[in-house]
Amino acid sequence: MNKTDSVEFGKPHTNKLLFISLAMLGSMTTWFSMTAVLPTLTDLWDLSSSEISYIIIMVNFGFIVGSMVSAFMNLPDRIQPHILCFWSAMLAGISTILIAILAKNLVVALIFRFFTGVALSGVYGPGLKLVSTWFQLRRGMAMGVVVGALTIGSAGPHLFKGFGISSWELVVMTTGVCSILSGTLMLFVKVGPYPLPVGTFDPNAIPRAFKNQKVRLANFGYFGHMWELYAMWSWFGLFLTASFRTSGMNDSSSAASLVTFIVIGSGLLGAWFGGVFADRIGREQVTLWSLGISGTIALFIGFFFGSSPWIVSIFGVIWGVSIIADSAQFSALLTEHTDQRYVGSTLTIQLAIGYVLTIIVIFLVPFVESIIGWKFTFLILLPGPILGFISMFRLHRLKKNEKMDSIYEVK
Repeated sequence: MNKTDSVEFGKPHTNKLLFISLAMLGSMTTWFSMTAVLPTLTDLWDLSSSEISYIIIMVNFGFIVGSMVSAFMNLPDRIQPHILCFWSAMLAGISTILIAILAKNLVVALIFRFFTGVALSGVYGPGLKLVSTWFQLRRGMAMGVVVGALTIGSAGPHLFKGFGISSWELVVMTTGVCSILSGTLMLFVKVGPYPLPVGTFDPNAIPRAFKNQKVRLANFGYFGHMWELYAMWSWFGLFLTASFRTSGMNDSSSAASLVTFIVIGSGLLGAWFGGVFADRIGREQVTLWSLGISGTIALFIGFFFGSSPWIVSIFGVIWGVSIIADSAQFSALLTEHTDQRYVGSTLTIQLAIGYVLTIIVIFLVPFVESIIGWKFTFLILLPGPILGFISMFRLHRLKKNEKMDSIYEVK
């Protein structure tokens, strides 16, 4: 272990990683705060399947708008990331609390969900950029830990509901408070010892980044990953509730909430192990394994609908681990291959386009389910991991060929 390696595992760096991870965890609980209480809201507001989709999609839509504006103005590269993350986490928390206080119908809830999404666009990308300034040799591991924390945060509302919080307002308000409290942790984390160059306003920065083949392939891999990820996270709880009910389980809703938390939360292990192995064997190899396994689960888990809750839950956990194991590595690849002055903007636009795809597939799932049932619905997720696998295989081959060419040139 060399000097730089040992410094990255020193106590100050570990503390900063802990603060960033906890901040991401708390703020991201707001993302699925209303998804966790959908069964209650469906009965209370007499929601149709389309209206349920709007609740899930609106935060994604807000995230896309916020990301596009942020990336175009290069805000993540002009504002210190810890400051941007702090204020964004505050806004996400406040807008979520206002849902619990003011939302008596769908329209008001959707407005505040939009602002929550806009706010979270200032947490995710800048947070990943911030952690990259603290870790260089172990960047994959560090980003894996942060994405793992994000995963736990996304699963958090299901845990709150699973533990018996009966009031939907209290579940939602709890997530808002978590975001506000955790956002303050960002004030203890400034830019690390590996700072990236400060960018200026340049509307051509993003188009220029996409001309880089490695950046393009990493993005295509991420887009395939996102086609699968958020649809699974958004609808797995309802899939599980229906499956448990069909199998004859009593109190299927509470049990499904707890298992959904475990399934999504298990992604913490996937993201962490994915990061560790990515630093050792290569980021592309980890993404190939992750996409292959998650795609396989998407292919056959529906055929176990209504069978033993234990079998469905075990497959769900495997899916939860594998589906997120590669997520941080797509971001890490961008930090390595894009113009260093615009890492934050490039990360943000990658996330924005990825979330555009999530809106499409999230809306498709209930429509397809109403026609063919849960047994076959998750098959529409398969194009994602297939596209991602092909893209990352091409990137792996490209980098391998470049390495071989450099060896021959030395000889």
